[in-house]
Amino acid sequence: MDLPAEIRRAMVAHATFCLPDEACGLLAADASGLFRLAYCLSNATPSPSAYTLEPAEHFRALRHTESLGWHLAGVFHSHPGGPGVPSPTDVAQALEPDWLYVVVSLEDRTAPEVRGFWIRGGAVFEEPLVD
Repeated sequence: MDLPAEIRRAMVAHATFCLPDEACGLLAADASGLFRLAYCLSNATPSPSAYTLEPAEHFRALRHTESLGWHLAGVFHSHPGGPGVPSPTDVAQALEPDWLYVVVSLEDRTAPEVRGFWIRGGAVFEEPLVD
């Protein structure tokens, strides 16, 4: 799946900015499914091991996305000191089966890892991300 370099850079920058806590945000796609924008949101429950999208910001992102004729197509968050795979908590909290779940790992701060996953019914499937 295509993930534009500028979106990848925005997610990594947001994850770095939010250290030591997890960062989070939403991904918007156009009608063809192309990712167009990353909304870098506040973590309503700042923690190095959990995130909650700030509800008012989530709603504003949804309204903005819809005003452009796009849709929310994914969510991203960071693992400040862990691997770039969904944790059991991430899997349990994955409520949107049609969204891509992106994990930004800062385990190696010199080479951040950005990986995408589909999470459906508790099953996790990696989706390779390319620029």
